[in-house]
Amino acid sequence: MYKEKGLLIVLSGPSGVGKGTVRKALFSQDDIKFEYSISMTTRKPREGEVDGVDYFFKTREEFEALIKQGKLLEYAEFVGNYYGTPVDYVRETIESGRDIFLEIEVQGARQVREKFPDGLFIFLAPPSLSELRNRIVTRGTETDEVISKRLQTAKEELEMMDLYDYVVENDQVELACERIKAIVIAEHCRRERVAKRYKKMLEVE
Repeated sequence: MYKEKGLLIVLSGPSGVGKGTVRKALFSQDDIKFEYSISMTTRKPREGEVDGVDYFFKTREEFEALIKQGKLLEYAEFVGNYYGTPVDYVRETIESGRDIFLEIEVQGARQVREKFPDGLFIFLAPPSLSELRNRIVTRGTETDEVISKRLQTAKEELEMMDLYDYVVENDQVELACERIKAIVIAEHCRRERVAKRYKKMLEVE
């Protein structure tokens, strides 16, 4: 019997666009069947963040050891901290037929695109640059220097939109979630994916 592989769903976008907020809202819904791939990072936990739930928090030494062992699907250094995705869990989940969802930085998404060209890449975009600045500033977790670095990085990341299959504007979190869900449903109905299953059925007949 033919078993369809799961989708690798990559949600990415500029710093401060609200990737984490959209991901949390998405996974709080009852009809979501994706597995969430938790990223690793060397940054300190923000208030309310839990190790093994929001991120796997690692020391710089631990992270660099995993890079050498080839245990990361992608990794990037961003504003002085590493972020990355453990590779084995991603491969196993896709092979088992379940969809896996990655929320990662733009640099990391480029590496994943090279290794998993069949993935579904969604770019989360801000309604405007001024709104993006407001979101970064109102976090209240960064210094002025880090805010200005993040804004410059965000502008560069917006220019990398061409790497993605879809763009979802994060004007309202609920609407962004609905758009992402619609994209995933559409991808599961793509002829290329469905045709394999029907060809196997015809072979059995």
